[in-house]
Amino acid sequence: MIHLIIGAGAAGITAAKTLRELDSDAAIIMISADEFVHSRCMLHKYISAERNEKTLSFVSDHFFEENDIMWMNKTYVNHVDTASQEVELQDGTHMFYDKLLIATGANSIIPPIGQFKESKNVFGLRNLSDAQQISNLSASANRILIVGSGLVGMDAAYAFLEMHKNVTIIEMADRILPTQLDATAGKAYQKLFEQHGCKFILGKKASETIQNKDGNIEAVILDDGTKIECDLIIVAAGVCPAVACVDNTDIATERFIIVDDFLQTSDKNIYAAGDVTGLSAIWPNAMKQGQIAAYNMCGKKVQYLDQYAMKNTMNFYGLTTLSLGRGIADENDKVIICEDANNYKKAILKDGCLSHIMLQGNIDYSGIYQFLIKNKIKLHLDKTDIFHLSFADFYGIDKTGQYTYQ
Repeated sequence: MIHLIIGAGAAGITAAKTLRELDSDAAIIMISADEFVHSRCMLHKYISAERNEKTLSFVSDHFFEENDIMWMNKTYVNHVDTASQEVELQDGTHMFYDKLLIATGANSIIPPIGQFKESKNVFGLRNLSDAQQISNLSASANRILIVGSGLVGMDAAYAFLEMHKNVTIIEMADRILPTQLDATAGKAYQKLFEQHGCKFILGKKASETIQNKDGNIEAVILDDGTKIECDLIIVAAGVCPAVACVDNTDIATERFIIVDDFLQTSDKNIYAAGDVTGLSAIWPNAMKQGQIAAYNMCGKKVQYLDQYAMKNTMNFYGLTTLSLGRGIADENDKVIICEDANNYKKAILKDGCLSHIMLQGNIDYSGIYQFLIKNKIKLHLDKTDIFHLSFADFYGIDKTGQYTYQ
């Protein structure tokens, strides 16, 4: 049996490890454009020189040898041929598979603004290659412009502020971290970043650019005519699933590769996991998907049921925040807010069930909330305080003395 995996991120690596645990004799081949295995969550630490290629890795030094996995790094897949069960590499080589896992992740979106797409000093921050290029330029760049204030943008800003750079963030929404946080929680981080020298321009969009003769953008013009001079631009405007290798095939896609509950694509021999499926953008879910895909590639028929993916945790300048679930309240939802000098807490209940909670400050004992949201547990708020729940509140003892779920 030949198992072929495209991609060496969280999903691909976990799948490879699981495949080896399940089948000691199978051939396992991994193909990745990346030269090094690395945690994308830590790329900003590479920019600030807190980590290097080795310390970004989340596998042991001898992972591939220990698990008898053939890893073809710095290798690009052009196309998947479902009829012949082969993938075509950039150099024209064809690799056969019995089962294929596509775990190619996602790519940064560079919007068509001025010369953003062709300039030499504009980057996303998705792969180690991005971080390497950014790091090479950052020594001579002092004025850093970041487009977008999501987690990637804020991580990048934090790294550059640690390097004592002049950082400006443009955000088209009226607050920072608009997808993850509400105005109150976002304002707390904005204040901290401003105290460390970051400038924010909110409610504005980049509309034009000024490029110099060297092919670098030296200024960005906003939609109100404001001119922002810059040496380096990081675009953190979202990602799109990396589906190019299945273009012009019979594998069903929308903006992502469509999979069933077993992470199988429309081709019975091909599976997909991670960001390329559009199911999840968080690390633990990608790992779980890789594991489940591996089980099914080995014929174990295991369903992927944990499609809960709306989880964000952040910690900047000592302020920790956890956001779970969809943070938008509809007209009939109940919103509960609790705030003191050190903490901000917000819960949204839909039809008596918790649909979102945000904890800023102390996030201890928060595991109960993910359990409640995922399982749509009905809450009786006349009997309990939503912000002081524990698993003990949902279990009792039956007549035999056994614990039972209430």
